[in-house]
Amino acid sequence: MTVPQPDLISVQPNGLFCESGGCFVDPWKPVDKAIITHAHSDHHCRGCGTYLCTPETAAALRVRVGPDIRVQELTYGERVTVGDVHVSLHPAGHILGSAQVRLEPVHGGPVWVITGDYKTVPDRVSGSFESVPCDVFITESTFGLPVYRWPDQTAVAADINAWWQENAEAGRTSLLIAYALGKAQRVIAELDPSIGPIGCHGSVQAMCDVYRNAGAALPPTVHANAESAPSLRGQGIVVAPGSVLETPWVRRFVGPNGIRRAMVSGWMMVRGRRRWRTVDRGFIMSDHADWNGLIETIRATGASRIGVTHGYTSVMSRYLEEQGFESCIVPTRFTGEQPIGAGAKSYDQVPAVDDS
Repeated sequence: MTVPQPDLISVQPNGLFCESGGCFVDPWKPVDKAIITHAHSDHHCRGCGTYLCTPETAAALRVRVGPDIRVQELTYGERVTVGDVHVSLHPAGHILGSAQVRLEPVHGGPVWVITGDYKTVPDRVSGSFESVPCDVFITESTFGLPVYRWPDQTAVAADINAWWQENAEAGRTSLLIAYALGKAQRVIAELDPSIGPIGCHGSVQAMCDVYRNAGAALPPTVHANAESAPSLRGQGIVVAPGSVLETPWVRRFVGPNGIRRAMVSGWMMVRGRRRWRTVDRGFIMSDHADWNGLIETIRATGASRIGVTHGYTSVMSRYLEEQGFESCIVPTRFTGEQPIGAGAKSYDQVPAVDDS
């Protein structure tokens, strides 16, 4: 089942299309006008004529897509008219600059909101989530199962620092696996630099620069490469994407008494070491809403029609129907959530869950 027709939004071969505005939201293929919720690679594509997004997302896109892309920047709450639709962007709390897209027909009609990805629990660098009233709400459901209920994130951050401290005292380097955009910076903001130096894979360091330029408070980091490796061995922590696991790149950072590997991901809630046999430790920290966050957000919008996309769509849609909502599954170009470490090769090659 797809989004019922006729509607403000329809599913086309290039993605979610707003005919009244002549634009796509998070297109799957190059289009003339693209509204982008955030800069993770499963929510944008190269080759679009114009990208409409927040200034922070624009900065990340210029690093990931190319410096010469044509961008129309829109701050949170600012409204522009695109064709016959008023468009505004609202905080999603997912990563820096992430936004929900509000679409209001110029000549009247139901207001639609497309969330992209979102997180309702604030952190140090991602900004706060804002509930946006609407008539039709298209929500992600990456972790749309009742089992996913996040632990206290302050405690998780403390556990990460304690793990790093223990390794440093034993002369072991700490390798922390986290997605290069968003998760890595969120974790780095929680690290205690008094324990030792913080090294970043090149893809992580590039995004740290974007965050710092936007005013995010991050502790000092160094580019983790051959030059900085001696200072990181044994005492330091290296933050890198999952693509480095089981590669020669890791060996340059092995300390006097070895190296310990850990992964930061919401998937650790149920999969843990059974799923991630290439790491020694898992920390539960997600940049998506958990089950409670999803349900509370849906109710707060006041919407009677809910589209569910990306993740456990069948479970979430069925639950919403049982609760009295009109619900449908909205197709996405990525199916079968496959986070890095479960057969995926790199951050950009398999972006099914590019930000868990």
